[in-house]
Amino acid sequence: MFYRWGHFAYRFRRVIPAVVIAVIVLLQVFFGSKLGERMSQEGWEDPHADSTAAARIEEDTFGRDSSGDVIVLVDAPGGLTTGPVFDEASRQISELKQRYPEQIDSVASYFASPNPQQVNAEGTRAFAAISLKGDGEQTLKDFRTVEPALRGISLPDGATVQIAGATAVADALDDGMAGDIARAEKVGLVFVAIILLFVFGGVVAAAMPLIVGILSIVGSLSLLSILASFQQVNVFSQSVITLLGLGLAIDYGLFMVSRFREELDRGLDVEEAVAVTTTTAGKTVFFSALMVGVALSGLIMFPQAFLKSVAYGAISAVVLAAVISVAVLPALFGMLGRNIDKWSVRRTSRRGRRIEDTVWYRIPRWAMGHAKLVAAGVSALLIALTIPMVGITFGGINESYLPPDQETRQAQDAFNETFPAFRTDPVKLVVTGADNRQLVDVVMQARQVTGLASPLAPSHPTQDGTTVLSAPLADRNGGADVVKQMREITAPEGVELYVAGTPAMEVESIEALLATLPWMALYMVVATFILMALLFGSLILPAKAVIMNILGIGATLGFLTAVFVDGVGSGLLNFTPGPLMSPVLVLIVAILYGLSTDYEVFLVSRMVEARHHGASTDEAIGEGTAHTGGIITAAAAIMIVVAGAFAMSEIVMMKYIAFGMIFSLALDATVIRLLLVPAVMHLLREDNWWAPRWVKRAYASLGESSSASPVAQTPRSHPRTGEIAIEDMVVDTLPVRGGRSVDEDSELIPFDELMRRLSERGPRELERGE
Repeated sequence: MFYRWGHFAYRFRRVIPAVVIAVIVLLQVFFGSKLGERMSQEGWEDPHADSTAAARIEEDTFGRDSSGDVIVLVDAPGGLTTGPVFDEASRQISELKQRYPEQIDSVASYFASPNPQQVNAEGTRAFAAISLKGDGEQTLKDFRTVEPALRGISLPDGATVQIAGATAVADALDDGMAGDIARAEKVGLVFVAIILLFVFGGVVAAAMPLIVGILSIVGSLSLLSILASFQQVNVFSQSVITLLGLGLAIDYGLFMVSRFREELDRGLDVEEAVAVTTTTAGKTVFFSALMVGVALSGLIMFPQAFLKSVAYGAISAVVLAAVISVAVLPALFGMLGRNIDKWSVRRTSRRGRRIEDTVWYRIPRWAMGHAKLVAAGVSALLIALTIPMVGITFGGINESYLPPDQETRQAQDAFNETFPAFRTDPVKLVVTGADNRQLVDVVMQARQVTGLASPLAPSHPTQDGTTVLSAPLADRNGGADVVKQMREITAPEGVELYVAGTPAMEVESIEALLATLPWMALYMVVATFILMALLFGSLILPAKAVIMNILGIGATLGFLTAVFVDGVGSGLLNFTPGPLMSPVLVLIVAILYGLSTDYEVFLVSRMVEARHHGASTDEAIGEGTAHTGGIITAAAAIMIVVAGAFAMSEIVMMKYIAFGMIFSLALDATVIRLLLVPAVMHLLREDNWWAPRWVKRAYASLGESSSASPVAQTPRSHPRTGEIAIEDMVVDTLPVRGGRSVDEDSELIPFDELMRRLSERGPRELERGE
């Protein structure tokens, strides 16, 4: 199938790129340009949870709780209870409602109606709470309309104004994520281009993966815009999709370009090189994208709209990257031919290199020579790195996800510290169907709840039989205990009680995570196991890959827990350690599993290819790592650079994902792929290739034998003499050891004699293997 597609792409090499690029441009013009206005700040909650149902009841009865939308915090060292600061603050804040009647619903200001609860004991700090009119995404738009006036408030006598509140924090988070994408596009792509130029040594070859990356991101974000018109898509998903899609797209292009150049070096004509590249690297890219997509599709099992939107968007990005790599790149290769090496910036000689002289061959050979020690030592190291994960804790998204020196974060921290009873994330108890006696009973029980900054009290007068009791937490991280106590309140007969508010939403989100995560893990493991079995023609290799992935993910999560929960290096990285959002943990598990499987596929596929051509287990390991080691390292470096652009993010959860990818990729491309995999495969020996007959038949239908020309086979060196076997019809200039090649029982002839015989055979005879 892939071999035939390669020839098809060559024949229509001018049509395919034009069609694909035209489609992507049209998607961008009609849909992609509208992405920003379709993004949502919501989608973190479980839509089936009690807290979500309670929020709907409260909103239907009393309207949206807008009391904490915007906080104007005024500080006056000389006092502000009276005098010019008080008068000027009163005038400017009261004018806001008049200037923005369509955006501002109400203003509860200390300066308009002095309330002792709205000023500190020293009389130097007071606040005004502004409620915005809009619901959902309109709230953020209303804030952005009013924000210039808020920032423009100027007071005399050294008084300062800070802007805080839930909507202000949401806007700061949104700005931080937008900055992440811009940084990745500007800084990340520049450094990626430099790496590609270094790897390939030529401008044209280096441009190919960049073309795939740019087309993939533009297309996937346009598809995300289409999705956003039908369902809620969280703004955070845009950053994740850009990070994952850009990195993988460039990696796929890197593998395709490397294989095409290798096939040209083997002496194949351009059309055959395109076909063989599509058969080998193209097939591997296709299955790799399929496995990454399967890993990400596990996110759809979770109820949060945030995870679903990330899953849909990321899957579209990965699939589009694979489609462009397998469809557009072969066509471009066909047009370029040997001009792929044009505009070289440094001299490179790929011919006649001995794989034994490369570090990618020597390190795995050393690992195989000390297989038991390496396997035990590396496994112990990975398990030790996993240990900090036992201290992982979960929380919700709030201002602590912003840098400590960010102005909105500082304003919110100051407000929370001075006025804890007015915190913008209270826990709530929604009571429906209670008469006065029953309501008193519920209130008396609620007064026994501990861990609150103030007792639970009605936030609105009872309306239509519904009452909302509200109170802030004494400790933001103590929400689980408070929610547990509130769930134990006994509801009188005929009365419904719902625990609500941000703390309850966070607790229920964690519960949904713990209930669904095992099923997601089982699904990912089983689905990728089956796909790898079909690709490798073995059941042992997929089982080994799954175990390696689990060890690598465990070590990465342990590292992330030590840094982001325990706070190791938090000062240097400019963030506040604390509990993690449970959906972000699920997301990083899916991403890490997909990436680990991705590199496993590229590495082991080349080993299987060598085995298919008759190599022993150790020869297959050596050739596989030698051929892919440098490319996998370059691919990992590219992904690390892209992730590094996001690691500079202001948003803690984006740092978490970026640093997780960086650590995992570095670990995966070095310790796991170069040491642990060769050591374990050496110990398994011939068991590596075991599979029942039905798996072998399925593999054969997808494998080299079903599609690749015999010309594409890779000759191997004779273990003693290094001579080339007569049955290997083409000399592979890359893996030649000592200048010659292949099997113990092969007829061995001098290299010059082989070349003479090959020159006497026509193309038809070569294709028949004569």
